[in-house]
Amino acid sequence: MAFSTSSPSNQKAPASTSASVNHNISLAILTLLFFIWGFIVSMNDVLIPKLMSVFTLLHWQAMLVQTAFFGAYFIVSLVYFLLSVTREDPIMRMGYKNGIIFGLCICALGALLFYPAAVYASYAFFLIALFIIASGTAILQIAANPYVTILGPPESASARLNLTQAFNSFGTTIAPVLGGYLIFSNINIVGPANADSVKVPYIALAGVLLLIAIVIKKARLPHIIKDHVHINNAGALKYLHLVLGVICIFAYVGGEVTVGSNFISFMKLPAVGGMNLAVAKNFLAFFWGGAMFGRFLGAIALSDSIKGVYKYVMMLSLGLLVFFTVYGLYSLRSGVIMFGLVMLNVLIFILARFKPAKTLSYFALIVVLLLLTAIFTRGETAIWAMVAIGFFNSIMFPTIFALAVKGLGSYTSQGASLLVMACVGGAIIPPLQGYFADVTHNLQLSFLIPVLCYIYVLFYGLKGFMPAGITEDITGEK
Repeated sequence: MAFSTSSPSNQKAPASTSASVNHNISLAILTLLFFIWGFIVSMNDVLIPKLMSVFTLLHWQAMLVQTAFFGAYFIVSLVYFLLSVTREDPIMRMGYKNGIIFGLCICALGALLFYPAAVYASYAFFLIALFIIASGTAILQIAANPYVTILGPPESASARLNLTQAFNSFGTTIAPVLGGYLIFSNINIVGPANADSVKVPYIALAGVLLLIAIVIKKARLPHIIKDHVHINNAGALKYLHLVLGVICIFAYVGGEVTVGSNFISFMKLPAVGGMNLAVAKNFLAFFWGGAMFGRFLGAIALSDSIKGVYKYVMMLSLGLLVFFTVYGLYSLRSGVIMFGLVMLNVLIFILARFKPAKTLSYFALIVVLLLLTAIFTRGETAIWAMVAIGFFNSIMFPTIFALAVKGLGSYTSQGASLLVMACVGGAIIPPLQGYFADVTHNLQLSFLIPVLCYIYVLFYGLKGFMPAGITEDITGEK
């Protein structure tokens, strides 16, 4: 594999230094990209209760928002995979940069369609618009995630993905607050006119997406040339750790989206918090904020370049930042609880010896225990158990992704398309939970569905990530 940029060929800087600088700039630009699509995905969590109010939907009908969104991931990724098998890998043909720009433009088109959807007060129109936004996001995922993993040493791929995904989680954290303020403004007014509050946020989102596309178009990003650019076979499927990773992404995304989509409804339950939407959205921000800070912790803990006492100082500093931020914005008690959750994260990283796969398995086990706590307890115990899930969801997607594409070489983009296709779990699992909740009339008990998802993630972190027939995995863990 070789790296090249648009810099003059007679540049006299050492190649290694140049490459390092270019990679840092590229990662900074990609970080902005991860932020914006995190914002897009999390907006669905505040859009669902809004549309439930406007169109008087049952739980399973409201979950069609996620079906439309993550269904697009499946369809777009399937088309991508078939093209790479029968013709040529599209990303290898057009380049990562052009693939990212194309994805951003598709996202912007979908966001603009929210305006006519609101005008006609059509739930089906909203689902179509969401499908188009998600189609663009799927293209971004296929291009950007593997791009980050190969912009540097393979050993630190998990750390880089956790860093960029941390800013993705920053987007998911502020979306409930900002989106809630704009979209929930008229939540108690029932009728078609209530849909008007989504117009301005999504038009503004379209403008931001197009602006980012222009920035990336003008930016100098490293052009990565594979040894075998022309790929027209399903070679990625011969890697067992990838195939099991595809199933793991399906399970993880299905579980995470199910929890996030039903989070506000869970907090509104009389047996749990009996909260109104204005209060519940703040706890949703805690949930996504935990995912964000957890990924920053992951970027520190899983990095090979941060060693010794510096690693612990940085993690403690991040915990204090969480405490003072939450204390300043909310309350001392909330700040102390969130600081405690950060320190629990740090403890698990230490117990896992900062190994990606081992950390993944430990985190999955804790999420299973937290879900069971949320299901079978009431009041504040259930509330904070649900919030804590965000912290332990944090490193899962980037870690699973990095483990699954490790060692794929020229099949990296093809493997990435399969992993993004597996995000269809977010389209399938939430309606299943919604149906379970409607049939049993027990939303709290329906969280047993994502418990099953995280049990599989636990298996992948323990065993599934290892290629068959060897005793040492591809990251050097034994």
